[in-house]
Amino acid sequence: MHIVVNIIITIVAYLLGSIPTSVWISRAFYNIDIRDFGSGNAGSTNTFRVLGVKAGIVVFIVDVVKGFAAVNLIHFTNYYIPHSGDYINIQLLLGIAAMLGHIFPIYVGFKGGKGVATLFGVICAISLYPTLIMAGIFVVTLVATRYVSLSSMVAGFSFPVLIIVIFKETTPTLVIFSLIMAILMLFTHQKNIERLLAKEEKKANLPKIKKKNKTTENK
Repeated sequence: MHIVVNIIITIVAYLLGSIPTSVWISRAFYNIDIRDFGSGNAGSTNTFRVLGVKAGIVVFIVDVVKGFAAVNLIHFTNYYIPHSGDYINIQLLLGIAAMLGHIFPIYVGFKGGKGVATLFGVICAISLYPTLIMAGIFVVTLVATRYVSLSSMVAGFSFPVLIIVIFKETTPTLVIFSLIMAILMLFTHQKNIERLLAKEEKKANLPKIKKKNKTTENK
């Protein structure tokens, strides 16, 4: 029975991850397919670039929630001890299923995004504090460089360091997952790396802080 339940929630996790947020929003509200514009990816970064801030924020939030919700499907089981090795293993399985769903969504021809936002939701559900620090690293790098791709890779590489060195995680599968996640960042951002090296990568349009003009008039 346990195996059957595990299979069912894993399939549901994949279907959750497969929800093509950016594709559905671009089709419903903009009469386009986001994958035909910009980088061609069905992710939040390309949505920000093509459709703007409002659509980008919605896509990012929903994609994060997909990963977070998928991992929390483990609560439909009652035969794992929370935070035990087996418990974390199933969480990772559900998270990987959601990420595969995002990258290869069944609803729109298996052509999705890179899974960064969904991955953020996954690791947030599994290991909150390292994820929050990683998010801070992403923001600092983004403000400093304005490259979303570079910021994603730097944050991704920081995760195994945080897990292994700072928080001294001993669960083998979580340690391995963190290392694989960092390596996958290289593969999923291969084109971005090429553009960065060629100085052709587009920078994010971050909001600028307006400085108030000082008036010399004293009343």
